[in-house]
Amino acid sequence: MRFNILGNSDIAVSALGLGCWSFGGGAYWGHTSQKDVEAVVRSALDSGLNYFDTAEVYNGGESERALGLALGEHRAEAIIGTKVSTSACGPSALRNHCVASLKRLGTDYIDIYMLHWPINKKALEHFSDDPELLKTLPTTEEVFTGLLQLKKEGLIRNIGVSNHGVQQMDQALDSEILVNELPYNLVSRGIETDILPYCAKKRIGVIAYMAMQQGLLAGIYPTPESVPPAQAHSRHFHYSRGGEQSRHGEDGAEREIFTLIGEARKLADQLGVTLPVLSLAWAMSNKDIACTLVGVRSVEKIKMNISAAEFALPEDARRMLDSLSLSVLEKLGPNPDYYENRKSSRIF
Repeated sequence: MRFNILGNSDIAVSALGLGCWSFGGGAYWGHTSQKDVEAVVRSALDSGLNYFDTAEVYNGGESERALGLALGEHRAEAIIGTKVSTSACGPSALRNHCVASLKRLGTDYIDIYMLHWPINKKALEHFSDDPELLKTLPTTEEVFTGLLQLKKEGLIRNIGVSNHGVQQMDQALDSEILVNELPYNLVSRGIETDILPYCAKKRIGVIAYMAMQQGLLAGIYPTPESVPPAQAHSRHFHYSRGGEQSRHGEDGAEREIFTLIGEARKLADQLGVTLPVLSLAWAMSNKDIACTLVGVRSVEKIKMNISAAEFALPEDARRMLDSLSLSVLEKLGPNPDYYENRKSSRIF
């Protein structure tokens, strides 16, 4: 396993990390047994993966609980990142939510504690419908003062953000931000334009999530019509595909995406690897990405993803994939909020 130094710290994080959203089961992912979670976590640790990513909202806190139980006595081998909701980051709530996450995780410290989404009304609306809360958003200063206090107390070791743009990072840059967690894959390259260069300059580590675009880049969907609405409500697809979940109102980039997938599959065959391995290897080849997350629910899948981490993507193949996916980037633009209309994004 390759390791990268995370931002301006001395933390060596595995280039491949484990996304734990499915842990604990829930309506979105369906049942996931604790036995399977423990097998996946054990296999990940044995293979050299040391970063595990979760959030308090994942399956109502059950993701944190399942991860904590699975790590057990191996806690010291892991770097845990978890996220606090935008609705719970005000002065009166932040500490209580951090303590609750600690309890569910079964640990007395969190390695990286991240603000899940930026502090703005549109982001908050996805976590709460409380009209009073929506009227009294905490300030950036209040939130990051609270995070710094948690760090001072030793409850958290590092402060991070997720889904933050350049302006939003600028507003909080004096607050020792170590990490920004963002979507990044062959069809979601928006962060390359402004955010990645900014993070590199400011020495903020980038953790990439949604490396397979929820199965799209694994090649499991032959056509746009075959993608379930729950996976088709992003701007990658026409707004009609996502049903009631779709709120972006854009036309998508379906033709460009499925042309790319077809050509990438041919390239994978030429290289003697599968499309998922090729897609993941491409995401991991970006030197400005410290860790790329994969979400898996079986030992078989974790081993497949580890093979991608071990695969040395030829430079000419990387350039070819860059070229093939450029039309998608041009169609979707540089904003990495793929679920809102680009003119009213939560990320700026």
